[in-house]
Amino acid sequence: MTHLLDLIHPDAGTVLISEWRTGTPERTRAAADAVIQEWAAAEPPPARLAQHLFVATDGTGLLHYAQWTSDEDHLAWARAHRTAVISRVDTLVPGIERPGLNRTRLHRSVVHDAGPRPGVFAVTMTTAVEETENTENTATPVTGLLATHIHLTADGGRAIVVSEWTDAAAHETAAADAPGVRTYTLRHALTDGHGQEQYDARPPA
Repeated sequence: MTHLLDLIHPDAGTVLISEWRTGTPERTRAAADAVIQEWAAAEPPPARLAQHLFVATDGTGLLHYAQWTSDEDHLAWARAHRTAVISRVDTLVPGIERPGLNRTRLHRSVVHDAGPRPGVFAVTMTTAVEETENTENTATPVTGLLATHIHLTADGGRAIVVSEWTDAAAHETAAADAPGVRTYTLRHALTDGHGQEQYDARPPA
């Protein structure tokens, strides 16, 4: 997989992060395929700069990582088109749980090792922004940690931390007791709203 910083669009005014809980690998595969089909069929919104779809390593969900020119531009598109897109996906995969959309900005990235490609991305959502200070001040990272990217909501009240790891085993060893952490692999990408990249990551059978 590629590094997260390689996915960051320089003109992005907002980063939208949302989780879909699908429950099983079969439903996750079906939901991912449905989303990708919607992207391919629809006219790309000019304000959507990049859209990346990740699948949970345990096969129970998807993570959307979208970059838009601004929150206002995304809201305008959502009012006009989101309901139709979501309803078509829900027809194929009913019962998807969506805890909510997080509107964030990339606050800071700490790269420990830019060499190896990440095997998994770990995502932590927390209301304790102070926890990010530990990440920013870490001088010696744990084994397998390649980089950490801190996203803050517009009001600074929540932090979403995306960390890159060499593989799932390294992350499991380091974060065995950490609650609320989910790991993902990159499944599909849209760049500048047009070019599509397909990745090999699939939910486990």
